[in-house]
Amino acid sequence: MPLNNRLKEYRAGLGINQRQLGAMVGASRQTVSLIERGDYSPSVTLALKIAKVFSVSVEDIFTYEEEEV
Repeated sequence: MPLNNRLKEYRAGLGINQRQLGAMVGASRQTVSLIERGDYSPSVTLALKIAKVFSVSVEDIFTYEEEEV
C-alpha cells in the first residue's frame, strides 16, 4: 500500500493501547490495528482525529508514496 504510517510508534509514545486510541477517535480497536498494519487507509476525518490526539500534523503520522509502475 502506498500509505505508510507511524501510528504504532506515536501510540506507544503516548502509552495507550489500540482500544484506548479507538475510543478517543471514534473507531474500533480492530480499525486501529488495521491502520497500523497498513491494511486499511483511514478516511480524511479519521486521520485528522488521530493527528489531533497526538498534537501533530497528519503528515507526521501518515506518508504517501507513489507505487512503482
